[in-house]
Amino acid sequence: MSKNAKTIIICLILSVIIGVLPLIFIKDSEFGGADGAAEEVIAELDKDYEAWYEPILEPPGGETESLLFSLQAAFGSGIFAYGIGYMVARKKFKKDENKDEIEK
Repeated sequence: MSKNAKTIIICLILSVIIGVLPLIFIKDSEFGGADGAAEEVIAELDKDYEAWYEPILEPPGGETESLLFSLQAAFGSGIFAYGIGYMVARKKFKKDENKDEIEK
């Protein structure tokens, strides 16, 4: 296994650990956000409103919600940066390849 592959695997494992540990150890934290605010407004407008679903996994608090959004943003930006870097490197190596063929 190459050094790059080992580094990527280690980073993915650490990301999962960083994401899971707070879910396990942080208890009794406040949870609020747009969903809760929207539910309150709907309840004020329609007194007979009843939610038609329940969350599969409910985070224990606001800090956990922030953590999950941060991890999602970091993961997405990592994929985006990798893609941009790959395209730039591919273009650079094609130019270098063409220079080598011309010099021969």
